[in-house]
Parts: sequence; structure tokens; C-alpha cells
Amino acid sequence: MKVAVVGGGSTYTPELIDGFARLDATVDELVLIDPAAERLAVVGAFARRILDRYGHPGTLSWTDDLDAGLDGADVVLIQLRVGGQAARISDETFPLDCGCVGQETTGAGGLAKALRTVPVVLDIARRARERGDPWIIAFTNPVGIVTRALLDDGHRAVGLCNVAIGLQRRLAALLDVPAADVTLDHVGLNHLTWERAARVGGVDRLPGLLDAHGGELADLVGVPLAVLRATGTLPSYYLRYFYCHDEVVAEQRSAPSRGERVAEIERDLLALYRDPALDRKPDLLAERGGAFYSEAAIGLLGSLVGTDPGGVHAVNVRNAGTLPNLPDDAVIEVSCRVDPSGAAPLPTALPPDLAGLVAHVSAYEELALAAARDGGAERVFRALLAHPLVGQADRARGLADRLIAANAEHLPWAR
Repeated sequence: MKVAVVGGGSTYTPELIDGFARLDATVDELVLIDPAAERLAVVGAFARRILDRYGHPGTLSWTDDLDAGLDGADVVLIQLRVGGQAARISDETFPLDCGCVGQETTGAGGLAKALRTVPVVLDIARRARERGDPWIIAFTNPVGIVTRALLDDGHRAVGLCNVAIGLQRRLAALLDVPAADVTLDHVGLNHLTWERAARVGGVDRLPGLLDAHGGELADLVGVPLAVLRATGTLPSYYLRYFYCHDEVVAEQRSAPSRGERVAEIERDLLALYRDPALDRKPDLLAERGGAFYSEAAIGLLGSLVGTDPGGVHAVNVRNAGTLPNLPDDAVIEVSCRVDPSGAAPLPTALPPDLAGLVAHVSAYEELALAAARDGGAERVFRALLAHPLVGQADRARGLADRLIAANAEHLPWAR
């Protein structure tokens, strides 16, 4: 099986390679693809040392030739960042001028990222389809919008996020059971999800966890304990941007952006990766983000290609009637049973307060995708006007103007 990793020069990549080296001997060919050839060579050489350390039998290569790297791939994993950390820092700062949260996947920053990313991902997917019929795993944010773009374009695609697997690991530790024994009722949209149950042996253990560890879990996700108790859920930490919006804006205005810190971490990581004696992922990589990314990706890959069919994974898929208040063609993030035919959502539901927020953001995502595919300042304005964290017309217009100005080099229609 050949796996192509687009964005293979990312400092995330050694996390992924470490997972392949430890957990998956069925992949006999890995190719890392990235236009940043010098950086790719550093990451690729380090990745080779990781595989060698574990005695993994697969071959590893790297290339800045996209078509050559995609040729014959069974699975294409896309983890790129258009515009690099500079664009991320912009996404996290320009919305603050309008009193809105600055975040790379939520609100106006998330829309900016979608506008830059969707056309690039679609081009990659179309070129991959010309050279085979691979499964595409989208790890590139905003995952929900990117996945819908891929599905609308006719690709075999699922979107993957590491939020659910991280929470599964934390809950399993509190329960003192193996993580594989915990099945989550994970439901919502990408970066707008709640854990509504955590079942062990068919018994929901989440109510007991909220009673015994509610304060700890609230601190973990940065959401008030009162919200966990009122909803009976464990929200994703991305819900903090909704439930505590003004508090987050105040914090962001008084501190460096996360993107600035990540840029520093990346510089330090690349310096470490250049050490020819280093053959295991450094501790600093944990600060980069993406915890359990490799486990999530490899588990999903195994179910999609049939080496481990029937696994339950939290992925982004068509709604197809799962949540009755959303259109069938919307993309949701839910626990699914996955095999080579695709991902089938497990039965789930949302109470009115959660369903209303999901419907609101899903409508924004539909408009955001239209803006990303077709361009135009008015489409950008309309998407922002629809976002629950924006809403007001003057604010939406100001954000649209700032977004377009900051991203014009990536938006052909704005030049």
C-alpha cells in the first residue's frame, strides 16, 4: 500500500511517521510531498531515521513533484497549510480589530483559511484522481469545509481531526481502562463538537465522570463547569470561542498569538531534526499540537483499506439524515463505523441548544464554501454575516475588507 502525504515537510510529519513505524507494517511505501524542498529534505531524512529505529520495512521517499508523488497512491493524506505560519498569524490577529475572536479555524480567521485552502486541495485531489482512485484523508483545516468541498467534487474523502481521540484518551485514563474500550458519542461539526456519551462495555460512563471530575474536565476544555452540567456533555475546547467569546478576545489582545509561538517551535524543531543522531520524535513536538494525530490517522487508514475494517472513528462525513435539522449534503463530524466502503455514522442526536448552534454554523460553512470555490467580496461578506460570532452588518463588512486585503496574494479574484 502506498501512502502519499501532501504537506510532508510539516513539522507534524515526524508524529505521523512515528505512528506508522510503531503501529502499521502494512504500508510498504510512504512518499512525502512538499514544494519547500530544503525543509522537506530535513524532515524526510529525520523520518527515515525514525522508521529505521523501529525496523519498519517500508520504503520512504520525498519529492517536490506533486504528480510524481501522487502517482499510484492508495491513500492521500493532506495536511498542508497555504501561506504558512505567516498566514496563520494574520488569521489570528486581523479579526481582533473588529472585536471578534482571532482563530485559524473559527470565525473570520477560519474563513480566510478556507478561502486560501479549498482551491489548492481540490487541485491536488483532481490530480490524484487522474493517477488512481485513492482515499483522501483531509487533516487540513478547516476540515469540515475542506471535506465538503472534496465530497461535492466527487472524491472518496473523509475528514479527520484529533480532538475526539485526545478526549477519548483523557477519559480512558480517568476510568483506568484501555482507550480502545471507550466508545464516544462524538457529534457536531468539525471544531464544534460535544461528547454526549463515553461508553465502556455498552454503559455510558460520562455522567459519572462529570460528577467526579467535572472541574478537571471543564479546565481541560476551557469551558465553564456550568455548561458541562447544563448540557450533560463534554464540549470540545473550540466551544470556548463561542461560550466565552468576549473573555477570549480580551486574552488574545493582551498576549502573542498562538501562531507566533508555533513559528518559534517550528524553528526549534527543524534545528533538532537536522541532528543526524536524532532518531525519535523530540519532546518539543508535543508543544506543536496534533496530539494522537498519528494514532487517529493510522486507525482510520486501516479501516478504509480493509486491514482493520469495522473500526469506530470520529470523522467528517455527509450528514445523510443523521441530524434531522441539517440538509443531507451538509458535512458533520460524528462517530462512524468505517470500512472500505466508507464511513457510516452511528445513531446520535442533539438537544435544541446544541442543534441550533450546529445549524447556524453549518449554514455559515455552506456560504464559506461558496466563497472559497467561486470568490467574490460579496460572498465573503455574506458568509461572515451568517456566522454566529460575527452577525452584525458593519462588523461583517469590516472583517471582509480586512480578510481580503490580508489574503489578496492567495485570492486570484481579489488582485
